[in-house]
Amino acid sequence: MARIALLPFGSAGDVFPFLWLGRLLRSRGHHVTLITACLFEEATRQAGLDFIPLGQPEDFDQFIADPRVWKLYHGTKLVFQFAGQSVESCLKAIEPQMEDATHRFDLLLAPCTAFAARVLREKHRVPLITVHLQPAVMISAHEMPILFPGMQHFQKLPFPLRQLLVRMPNPVDRYAGPWVAKACLSRGISPPRRLWWDWSHSPDGTLCLFPEWFAGPQPDWPPSRLQWDFPLEDLAQEHPMPATLKSFLHDGRAPLVFTAGSANIQAKKFFQRAVQTAQELHQRAVLVTRDLNQLPHDLPASVHGIRYVPFSTLLPKAAAFVHHGGIGTLSQGFAAGLPQLIVPMAHDQPDNAWRLEKLGAGLSLSPRRFSAKHASRAIQRLLSEPTFAEGAKQAQKLTKTRKDTSTLAQWIEARLSRKP
Repeated sequence: MARIALLPFGSAGDVFPFLWLGRLLRSRGHHVTLITACLFEEATRQAGLDFIPLGQPEDFDQFIADPRVWKLYHGTKLVFQFAGQSVESCLKAIEPQMEDATHRFDLLLAPCTAFAARVLREKHRVPLITVHLQPAVMISAHEMPILFPGMQHFQKLPFPLRQLLVRMPNPVDRYAGPWVAKACLSRGISPPRRLWWDWSHSPDGTLCLFPEWFAGPQPDWPPSRLQWDFPLEDLAQEHPMPATLKSFLHDGRAPLVFTAGSANIQAKKFFQRAVQTAQELHQRAVLVTRDLNQLPHDLPASVHGIRYVPFSTLLPKAAAFVHHGGIGTLSQGFAAGLPQLIVPMAHDQPDNAWRLEKLGAGLSLSPRRFSAKHASRAIQRLLSEPTFAEGAKQAQKLTKTRKDTSTLAQWIEARLSRKP
């Protein structure tokens, strides 16, 4: 039995896939510890995993309270800054374990933004698997990720120019690099010369938790990698559908489902327009948000608001899905076979929206164009044009075709013997 640490960084969409990995590794007899924000302690312990909290309970709430988190460019900058500032506190929480032979971790799994994991690898010689949840972080000159609207046109540029563009200075070096360098130097290890290009993929292995049909592998991706299915973890085991929502779903036609992301507390306009859109289309709707204060106070009887419900239980009963484009949310829409409308706000969301449209399983609208008028037209197309239903059903078929997880577990376990 190995001692394995999982270090997710971010919101529920970033943490839930690691709970899925933790359940898998625990089922094979390993001792698994999740190390992340305090917010996820209850969910982690319900999944049967140990938990080490990072920071204070208010840290995550203060971070997501900044409205810039959900804006292009600004959001990415803030994420990198927060990731850099979190390095030292993360290291202080874990290093006592690493210095104790009884509790020392044998393997680390973390996203590329959990920079403390790579510091631990270099300092304590413990293997690290980098876990990528979305293809947007797999920067490639062959298929450039869509990090902002219009970037898809870069694909038409000559290949040498695309190579030059992707090798330009990465914002992570500027906004997180100084914090990482400080942590490295204080521990007697050499900091990376270029944080993104030197540290974004661990030499011990890279695990891509998105399938090849969604993002095909490119020649300049790291060679030591495994590409897998979407995790589809949403805590359905621990969170049955509330009776009030069951009753609402039973009492009428399949609703539209709207969400702006589990960490988005800046979405009042989104939900106002969602209600207006549903009324214009004469459709029922379910609005999902962690903060119900974001919803209009005078919701009509045809609209139901709820803090949390597993999408794997809700979406099969829906007509269409409108959301921000987070990779976990998108994959649940695929699994339900629903046509989707994405309103990409920041981070990997424009890239996910582009890939959805390429599959013919949905459409996208920029936040500026997300009005009742434009959203109604888009949703009407999704519900009436057969090509979208066909694309959604094909994506569902591909999503439901699952690989044997024992192969994944064996690949992870093989890294246990690979000392840096």
